[in-house]
Amino acid sequence: QVQLVESGGGLVEPGGSLRLSCTTSGHSSTLKSMAWFRQASGKEREYVSVATHGGGRIIKLSVKDRFTISRDNNTVWLQMSSLEPEYTSRYFCAARFAEPTSTNPDDYPFWGRGTQVPVSS
Repeated sequence: QVQLVESGGGLVEPGGSLRLSCTTSGHSSTLKSMAWFRQASGKEREYVSVATHGGGRIIKLSVKDRFTISRDNNTVWLQMSSLEPEYTSRYFCAARFAEPTSTNPDDYPFWGRGTQVPVSS
């Protein structure tokens, strides 16, 4: 059973930085697409960034100057800097065996429980 576990969240002040991690287990094949999504209270889950095993990287336009995604085999990280209160969300790691990047959460069968990132002074 594929399992994803996020870590690295926590309270951060505006302008601060955090690095989220997502580790995986329970699979023998490579999870070729690994992604970060986020969901703020009362809002729909939205795509943040995707990293494929083949080197593909996409990132949400509104955060591309602040967030960086990286991965090493079946671990993915999201480096976030210059955080603002509007980025307060629960951040989720998602994965799938297919390679093409997708920003649609419905395309990802495997999800972590998320890690909360409150941005507040």
